[in-house]
Amino acid sequence: MRKTYKILVPNMLPVQLGLICRLMKNYGYDMELLHTEGPNIAEQGLRNVHNDTCYPALLVIGQLMDAIESGRYDIHKIALILPQTGGGCRASNYIHLLRKALEKNGYGFIPVISLNFSGLESNPGFKLTKTMLVQVAYALLIGDLIMMVANQCRPYEIVPGSTDKAIDICMDAVIKRFTGERMVRYGEVKHLFRFVLAVFGKLKLDKTQKKKLVGIVGEIYVKFSPLGNNRLEEFLLSEGCEPVLPGLMDFCLYCIYNSVIDHELYSRNGKTAAVYKMVYQFVLGKQADIIKMMKKDGHFRPPMPFDEVRKKSHAIIGQGVKMGEGWLLPAEMVELISEGVTNIVCTQPFGCLPNHIAGKGMIRKIREVYPQANIVAVDYDPGASKINQENRIKLMLSSAE
Repeated sequence: MRKTYKILVPNMLPVQLGLICRLMKNYGYDMELLHTEGPNIAEQGLRNVHNDTCYPALLVIGQLMDAIESGRYDIHKIALILPQTGGGCRASNYIHLLRKALEKNGYGFIPVISLNFSGLESNPGFKLTKTMLVQVAYALLIGDLIMMVANQCRPYEIVPGSTDKAIDICMDAVIKRFTGERMVRYGEVKHLFRFVLAVFGKLKLDKTQKKKLVGIVGEIYVKFSPLGNNRLEEFLLSEGCEPVLPGLMDFCLYCIYNSVIDHELYSRNGKTAAVYKMVYQFVLGKQADIIKMMKKDGHFRPPMPFDEVRKKSHAIIGQGVKMGEGWLLPAEMVELISEGVTNIVCTQPFGCLPNHIAGKGMIRKIREVYPQANIVAVDYDPGASKINQENRIKLMLSSAE
């Protein structure tokens, strides 16, 4: 598959996945992140997936089918990739829904790659070595940092577009280091952390403007994807707000720690739990380095250490609730409120039962513990009116502090 196929990637995280796609090209995999938007994406999804299936599945499969039928690609030289967590969330089944859609439309010959770390499927033409996995993990850490500081700069930029330019500068610097010819050591990664902070620290910002801080939480796809949340971040910016998004690394740490929870609650596979606990501590240490550097730099708000986030959720929800975003979702709301971000949009996709339980279902409990919380749950689905979604958010903002 190397050098002969173009691998199409549905868009969820523009910065992090954009960085990963460029990094993978240095390892011989031609990956392209799709940026297509418009009503035709959802229409493609509705034509190819049952309309009772969760909204992210409609968009992800719709975006891939739209790309196949666009005429921009040689359909005999493309492959598609989807993540597969293996948990109770229906996202584990997206890959089968995609293959069914391909067969239905006569594209059954197009390979579909399952990106999973639980042995659900093997992909003979797509192999990630341990070295590549470490490099991808480092790139995700850097991508998370870029996203965090960019969100703290964009609402205040004096020169329009300067934040996006800083993102491009940082991503170019990362790719120059991650050439694929050698292993990038963590010392170099720490240098890149400092470089990112320095680049964004030089931007001309007008911090005299008072902006309302608005947190965004929810199901991972609609939380991060501009396609999934109708460009929620742009809307909040237009309303004079600063969007605050907990990073992807929190979700990764949540997934890792769930194996430890399984052992604690159900005495499942102690050896596996011990390995995951080591990985958890390893990633936690890297997050601690980022927080330390951000505090030392002084220009940006650092995130709360994930171990604190996890512990803060105990008063709200049990850690055995781990379908979909599970206990992480209320934990992130509590994290934001504790950090002074009391205004929160909880993004909820149609058909996502775990999200409605752990998201909307926990809002009352959170308000009991944190009376200052100003939370609105917004549903996203093919038939939802963008105007109605924005009006619900405006109503929340009208009482925002």
